[in-house]
Amino acid sequence: MKRREFILWIGGAALAAPFAAVAQRPSAPIVGYLHSSTPVDRAREVEAFRLGLKEGGYLDGKDVAIEYRWAEGRYDRLPGLATELVSRKVSVIAATSTPAALAAREATSTIPIVFSAGEDPVKLGLVASLHRPGGNVTGIANIASALDGKRIEALRDLMPSAKRIAYLANPKVPGQNSKIKDVEAAGRVIAAEIRVFNASTEAEIESAFAAIAQSRPDGLLVSNDAYFFTRRDQIVALAARFAVPTCYPFREFAIAGGLMSLGPDLNRASREQGRYTARVLNGTKPADLPVFQAEKFELIVNRKTVKKLGLTVSRNFLDRVNEIVE
Repeated sequence: MKRREFILWIGGAALAAPFAAVAQRPSAPIVGYLHSSTPVDRAREVEAFRLGLKEGGYLDGKDVAIEYRWAEGRYDRLPGLATELVSRKVSVIAATSTPAALAAREATSTIPIVFSAGEDPVKLGLVASLHRPGGNVTGIANIASALDGKRIEALRDLMPSAKRIAYLANPKVPGQNSKIKDVEAAGRVIAAEIRVFNASTEAEIESAFAAIAQSRPDGLLVSNDAYFFTRRDQIVALAARFAVPTCYPFREFAIAGGLMSLGPDLNRASREQGRYTARVLNGTKPADLPVFQAEKFELIVNRKTVKKLGLTVSRNFLDRVNEIVE
């Protein structure tokens, strides 16, 4: 095992285990941390969440204890994991990803929930409104899915002749049909044909890419799904194998070798989630805490992948790029 892999494994194991401080400090509030993904994939986000808690006056292991529950990409596990946290009588549930937030809301109507999700929380019924959430739920809205239209435009700006765009979607994600309709509508605005390919397992991703390659699209859009995030190395490798110019929802895909990404900074969102969690621990009711809306989105481009695909980048497109990675 390589040194970097070993360090990540150790970090992941630490995150996956219940925090020992729960037994040592019974008076410390317990935060339940519910995530759709894996501890290794989300280690940086967890650190950002801890930092936000600290900035709000709660040092992990001293003033607060965190219990982690990871679905590891299996959304069907989330209801059971959320119920476990409720049975532990945690003070707050920090639910990261839309499926995690929905599972937490179904599990309790009394324990405060602070979510960080990439969908519209009002449309999903998580909150009554962004300004006045109501109930026991508030959080951070990245609304990354609302950027799908912008991602299509980014593909078109990079490749002006692009007319056929493939869309990789996970049918198990709540609200997916609504997202697909929005993507198709965005495609019509610029006269681009959108063809949807579904996948929710590793094998289905392989099959979907084989079908995508056979359809010979001009570009590909990957939806903002937590499971796809855990499979980003596989997805990026398949896009490279079939030479499909692809726009992804998060910068981690571009860092992994993907052509480009347009989306929010997940670490910043996690930090804000930590701050919001601290405010709830300090007594603020979720109903009175407006949903924080991420306003900063970044276009990241991988220089090596641009060269491998033989693409020519215009000056106008470069002016929109926030960061170029290798």
